[in-house]
Amino acid sequence: MTNKHVVRAAIAGVCAAVLALSGCGASNNTANGTANGQSTGTTGGTLNILLSSTEMDLDPAKSQGLPITTNGNIFRRLTAWKITQGGETKVVPDLATTTGEPSDDGKTWTYTLKDGIKFDDGTTITSKDIKYGLERSFADSLTGGLSYHKTLLVGAQDYHGPFDGKHLDSIETPDDKTIVFHLNAPFGDWPWVASLAAFTPVPEGKGPASGYGKTPVASGPYKVESNEAGKQAVYVRNKYWDKKTDPVRTAGPDKIVFKMSQDTSVAAQSIMQGTGEGKNSFLSGFVPPAQLAQAQANPAYQKLLATSGDGALEYLAINTKRVTDLKVRQAIEYAVDKKAYQTASGGEIAGNFATTLITPGIAGREKYDLYKADSTGDVDKAKQLLKEAGQTSPKLKLIATSDQAETASSIQTSLKRAGITVDIQTLNDDVFSDAETNNEGDYDLVIGGWQPDFPSPYANISPLFDSSQIGNGNYNLARYSNPEVDALIKKATETIDQSEAGKIWAETDKKIMADAPVVPLIYSKNTFIHGSNVTNFVIGNFPAYPDYNQVTLASAN
Repeated sequence: MTNKHVVRAAIAGVCAAVLALSGCGASNNTANGTANGQSTGTTGGTLNILLSSTEMDLDPAKSQGLPITTNGNIFRRLTAWKITQGGETKVVPDLATTTGEPSDDGKTWTYTLKDGIKFDDGTTITSKDIKYGLERSFADSLTGGLSYHKTLLVGAQDYHGPFDGKHLDSIETPDDKTIVFHLNAPFGDWPWVASLAAFTPVPEGKGPASGYGKTPVASGPYKVESNEAGKQAVYVRNKYWDKKTDPVRTAGPDKIVFKMSQDTSVAAQSIMQGTGEGKNSFLSGFVPPAQLAQAQANPAYQKLLATSGDGALEYLAINTKRVTDLKVRQAIEYAVDKKAYQTASGGEIAGNFATTLITPGIAGREKYDLYKADSTGDVDKAKQLLKEAGQTSPKLKLIATSDQAETASSIQTSLKRAGITVDIQTLNDDVFSDAETNNEGDYDLVIGGWQPDFPSPYANISPLFDSSQIGNGNYNLARYSNPEVDALIKKATETIDQSEAGKIWAETDKKIMADAPVVPLIYSKNTFIHGSNVTNFVIGNFPAYPDYNQVTLASAN
């Protein structure tokens, strides 16, 4: 499982510092041109996207990027994400006419391609191009991409890509407009999987085993004109893109320039002041702390801020292999002061209090609170449970990174009120990552976070709580194992009717929380900044990031 594991400090270099500021000047789910009805902006002009990264490898086989960010405007897939301001993200057809036609109880998925879909050289995109693009992702030389399809497709475990002339038989292309996938087991979320980067079409013979990521063949409204590491990548219009076939990309600007190696503080300052290209730019990462404080204090700058709604789940994982008594784990549920954690994270702008495992904005989520208490906890209830467990003064070890010092301290202080002593062991990032995901699990508590790869309860629940995800680099940090939960996860995963699957996922969420393997802390928020001439800066309820496919300019000047 290769979902992104998001501890606050790991989201981006500036994230922890950004959220260390309290107060609010950016309103939730609002941005210039989107708060009171979305503005479509104009056609034309140059949009600048400012990055701190030093290079852009655009090879879809190696990408873990969201379909709505860096490569969304140059690559199309079988399906796409439909993002609306503050709304639920939906999967919709992109290159295909539907989101997929299941058969064989959900083990076979068939797609028919639309008419009028072309590469940037004018050649028609065929089913064989999609198959070849997907096969490339299996090559041993092209690592790093998401791997859902590699575990789901029949025979995929023994396949190593097309460069030796071999093909994957579980992907059939009976004609140029039809592609059929055969899975090992029913999988109701396959339409979401088909939206990921590996499903980008690549013409056979034009996707070598190395070097493809600099100027890949485009299928979206833009193509890559140039891509120079350390400087910039330039997207210009693909004249063969047909807007009538594309439900999600607005293609407003004539040109999109990704400026690399940017000092984020300097970039944010130029955006606020509107100097040079600042008014036509936005920062791809979160707002640095000094500029966030400055923008919040100035009404003229506040309108340039855009804060997402509830996003990734941040939680306290309790190692169930070491903290084996349910009453002790339940005591921790009540003892944690979520308000103190929120404050240590930056206040209300950091996120809202969490009670469920499935995050807001994802279909199938049912709001509930199994351990009802006010935001500071219920210390008396915690003490009562510890007394019933015969452990009135337990001692626990919490591992953390140096960037988690304040949040870890808030956990330590809140548990101390109930008589629980917490020893914080600070580790460097590499050691920490290994310690929380290796087979030993030498800790009692660890603060984790989770940003799924797509908006599905499966992507929220399975990586964190399926017993198969314990150790070996996986992210079941609570070392949680419950055969009944494993069975529910399997049942929900194999249920093709998503409304029925949602009911099973809601049941699973509650079943897990009854065992108290984690304490949901907050649903984190992200704050971005854009120039005064940037509009349609849409942030949906998932993934709490702007949809690059819709961002445009208010004026082309």
